[in-house]
Amino acid sequence: MRRIFFVLFVTGSLLAQQQQPTDARGWINLGVKAYKNQQFNEAIDDFEKAIRLEATNVNAHLYLGTAFLSTHIPGVQSPENSAAADHARTEFLRVIELDPGNLMALSSLANLSLQDASGIQDENAKHIKLDESRDWFLKVLQIDPRNRDAMYSVGVVDWMKWYPNFMAARAKAGMKPEDPGPLRDTAARADLRAKYGPVVEDGISNLRKAFDIDPNYSDTMAYLNLLYRERADISDSPEQYRSDMAEAEQWFQKALVARKSQVTTLSPPPPPPPPDGRSMVPNRIRVGGIVQAANLTHKVDPIYPQLALQARVQGTVRFTVIIGKDGTVLNLQLISGHPLLVQAAQDAVRQWTYRPTLLNGDPVEVVTQVDVEFKLPFRNNN
Repeated sequence: MRRIFFVLFVTGSLLAQQQQPTDARGWINLGVKAYKNQQFNEAIDDFEKAIRLEATNVNAHLYLGTAFLSTHIPGVQSPENSAAADHARTEFLRVIELDPGNLMALSSLANLSLQDASGIQDENAKHIKLDESRDWFLKVLQIDPRNRDAMYSVGVVDWMKWYPNFMAARAKAGMKPEDPGPLRDTAARADLRAKYGPVVEDGISNLRKAFDIDPNYSDTMAYLNLLYRERADISDSPEQYRSDMAEAEQWFQKALVARKSQVTTLSPPPPPPPPDGRSMVPNRIRVGGIVQAANLTHKVDPIYPQLALQARVQGTVRFTVIIGKDGTVLNLQLISGHPLLVQAAQDAVRQWTYRPTLLNGDPVEVVTQVDVEFKLPFRNNN
């Protein structure tokens, strides 16, 4: 009996060894299979084995970077998430060393920098990341001048650099997001034109080029609608204001037509937009956790789980949260936290409500990070 068991064990070990790939291509194929099954950690391990066998294999580095990127949650600030982004960036940079014209690696690096910028609160640091993203997109365009997504993204980067400063100036002038322009403070208008006028013009130019590449790309029209309205708000000329607003309205109408044409016959018709065209904005934006916390209007504290108290467990539970246009929590995804604390944190956060977030006067969904802290009650042993 022992002999039979030994023979079966040896036979099984030999078969397992035979099933292991012996070259980089074999490990890549295994990694691709794992990746398609959303087994990202297993895919990462397979691609790393391929690279150990063939360090200059472009596809292995490209796949490895993509697998790391799949484990990264944009906008979430955590050591694990940052490490995933760093690993992905390292692999894409290695691809560029081996194949300088690799469009997938260049686009991935551009989008990584753009995602990094979305999670940064400091404006100077954010601008550095936005410029880095823009430079990568421009490298894509050097190789593929008709790349619609890269051209569109350069325009969006311009808008991201300009928009917070524009809204800050409106707030300082006592204007609500929904108030019509132009900006009331003449000096502020002049200051914004001097600092960000070229950025606005560049954004309009790039978005127009993206439109020329794909006249049915409704997102391009939506951002052109925004930029023309915002350029009108910093104009000193009534004629220029009226001209820009008319141009914005044209892009708004074009976007409506484009979006209707993209709706299948089985889809219900979209609700009619307000007449000023301010509904043509991105449906969801990312906001830092600290900033979004200031909009919290109803907070329910979690009930400390009895088992966690008994086990003397404390710590922070972290979620990525999607907040609806009405300020209610639509969805939350666990990032980290002790298992004994997670359910209580979820039950509390689902009851939170926020002030609706407005973008150019219209409510939008928000993606943000929420931390729920559990601290053990102080025990006086005296």
